Amino acid sequence: MINKYVSHLGILLLGVLSLLPLSLLYVLADGVYLLLYHIIGYRRKVVRENLQNALPERTLEEIINIEKKYYRYLASLIFEVVKMSRISRSEIEKRFVFKNKELALSYLKRGESILICSAHYGNWEWGTLGLGLNFPCAHYPIYKPLSNPVFDRWFKGVRSRFGNKLIAMRQTMRALAAGKNKPSMFSFGNDQAPSRDESHYWTTFLHQQASIQLGIEKIAKRTNRPIFYLQVKVLRRGYYEVDCVPLCLNPAETNEFEITEMHTRFLEKIIREEPAYWLWSHRRWKYKPAA
Repeated sequence: MINKYVSHLGILLLGVLSLLPLSLLYVLADGVYLLLYHIIGYRRKVVRENLQNALPERTLEEIINIEKKYYRYLASLIFEVVKMSRISRSEIEKRFVFKNKELALSYLKRGESILICSAHYGNWEWGTLGLGLNFPCAHYPIYKPLSNPVFDRWFKGVRSRFGNKLIAMRQTMRALAAGKNKPSMFSFGNDQAPSRDESHYWTTFLHQQASIQLGIEKIAKRTNRPIFYLQVKVLRRGYYEVDCVPLCLNPAETNEFEITEMHTRFLEKIIREEPAYWLWSHRRWKYKPAA
C-alpha cells in the first residue's frame, strides 16, 4: 500500500514538472547530469564496459568523451520524457520531423499495412508520439509493461496520446488478427534483449554475442508487410529528424533470420556513426549463449 501511495506521489511530481517549459527543464537536466555522472556515478561501470567492448577501435580518451556526451543526453532525455504528458501536437511536429515517409504512406493509402522498426536511440518516446501524428492509420506500438502497475498505467496513457494504441508484447498476434481487415502500423524496438528462455537466435552485435528478438521477422514473413526502419538523427538539444528507410519490402521472399540480420546491422551502423545517443546504461549483453 505504501508503494502505491509513493507511486501516485511520484506521478503527481512528474505532472507538476511537465508544466514547466522545456527551456527550464533543460536547466534542471544540466544539474541531473552532474548528479548522475560526477556525484552518484549511475551505472558508470556498465556504460564504460559496454562502450569499450562495443567500440574497441576507440581510444580511452574517445570512450570517455562519448561517455560524458551520453550522460548529458540521458539527463536531457529524462526531462523530455517528463514533458510528454503535456507537450502539444504542434511542438512534437516541430521538434520531431519525419522525412521520406511518402513510400510508407503510399502503402497505407492503398489499404495495406506496414511494420515499423526502431531502437532505443535518440528520443524513442517522442518518436512514438510522432508516428501517431504522421501516419493516418491505427498505430500499435509493441511495448513491455512496467513492473510497477501504477506507473505502467500512467506511462501507457502518456504514450497513447495522439491516437497510439499500445499493445503488450504477448498480445501482438491477437492484435494483428483483430485488425487484419484495415490498414495499420505495428512498431517494434529491435534492440531489447530477450529473456534467457526466449533467446533463440544469437549473432554478433557490436563485437559481442547477442540474442535478438525474432518477433518482427516472424510477423513480417507471416503477413508480408513491408518493414521501414526509423533512422533518428539528433540535430541539437530537443530537435530530431527521422528518416523512414525501407528496410525490407518483400519479407515473404527472405531467408530465415535474414530480416533479423538486416535490422541488426542497420542499427549497428547507426550506433557506430554517432554512439552517444544509444541507451548504453542497460545491460544489453547480460546473457551469453550456452556452450
